[in-house]
Amino acid sequence: MKVSDIMSTQVDFVTTDASVRDISRLIFGRGINGVPVVKKRKVVGFITEKDILAKFYPTMEEYMEDPVHTSDFESLEKKIPSILNITADKIMSKKPTTVFADTPLLRAHSVMLLKKIGRLPVVDKKGNLIGIVSKGDIFRGVVGDKLNIEVDEEYNDWLSKHYFVSIDWNLRLSREIPNLVKVFKKEKVTDILDVGCGIGMHSIALAREGFSVCSFERSELMIREAKRRLSEEPKEVRERVRFFAGEFEEAIKNSGKECQAAIFMGNSISHNPDNYKEIISLASKSLTKKSVMVFQIRNYKNIFKKNGRISQFRFAKGGIFPEHAFVEYYDLPKNGKTLKTSAIFDFDGNRWKFYGLRNTVFAYITKNDIEKILEKLRYTKIDFYGSYSGGKMDKWDYLFSKPFKEAESDWLNILAKRT
Repeated sequence: MKVSDIMSTQVDFVTTDASVRDISRLIFGRGINGVPVVKKRKVVGFITEKDILAKFYPTMEEYMEDPVHTSDFESLEKKIPSILNITADKIMSKKPTTVFADTPLLRAHSVMLLKKIGRLPVVDKKGNLIGIVSKGDIFRGVVGDKLNIEVDEEYNDWLSKHYFVSIDWNLRLSREIPNLVKVFKKEKVTDILDVGCGIGMHSIALAREGFSVCSFERSELMIREAKRRLSEEPKEVRERVRFFAGEFEEAIKNSGKECQAAIFMGNSISHNPDNYKEIISLASKSLTKKSVMVFQIRNYKNIFKKNGRISQFRFAKGGIFPEHAFVEYYDLPKNGKTLKTSAIFDFDGNRWKFYGLRNTVFAYITKNDIEKILEKLRYTKIDFYGSYSGGKMDKWDYLFSKPFKEAESDWLNILAKRT
């Protein structure tokens, strides 16, 4: 691969008369560690965070003249107003290292290693700036783009640190648990499978209502958090819940418990793009002949038509930082699958910082798809309900109070009974 294959052609740069104040704004705003300095399109220097911080320290001559005051590190910070007014030509590295567009990628990386720098301006034969390449660009080009998209377990591991604050659990459980309890008591359910349980919030809430719950989740980190939360419950609640980590198929087979109901909350069934039909079938076989299945599935058609592909955009407080922002959106389906992208930003009290972004593939499941599967499994009474989450603000609604409307409902909720 060549530098031209991965370089950014939209380049942030400054001119020789730019102030450190403006340069610093650019560095902070773009989340980069340095920018090239240009004069008439030609690269004449480079300025990094290191160059700016170096101006806080005295020169050898200043130290020799006044070793006491120049060693007062607290007072050094008082130099910031004067430093912010310095221009680029006074602070830049005047012999910048550059590469050409046809430079091999790993050769460019070797230059970075030798020079101990993280970004390289890309120039043409006349020295004009035409692009920029970073270590991150090279890593993505050489390694990152060769990786498979995260599987469900990896995606949930990444999400686990923020999962609790990403959802208003008090609101959600207050709307959903009473609906589930009413159905399960009417159908004389005592034991429940919670497939794709996440951090176990539904499982624990149902155990508080007197049900026994076997809960499954691929992510070890999610299950670890679920067990931590369960440990804070009274003994009678703890004894009613069992959490299993691993593949759903093996976990269901080895649970050793015959249940009367299975729940797939929070779009958990869609986390299985290649085998969701098999998982539903296996869960059905693990239930008693007379049984209930509940599904909560994203209404993808509504997301694409009404919400412009965005399934969530919300702010939340608590957790690792004082505040977080969550963004989720889906790509249009191909071959029965859709790519979900999730991005998380953290606010530390002063600035927003980018925590990370992940992609994972979901099954694109419609009302007709799930109906065919359940009919084949001899569920003779299948009811479809719609619930609303306020579009982009992720509010929660009752599960079984409104009819499903393909053009309006944010969620497709299915209540299936086999008699």
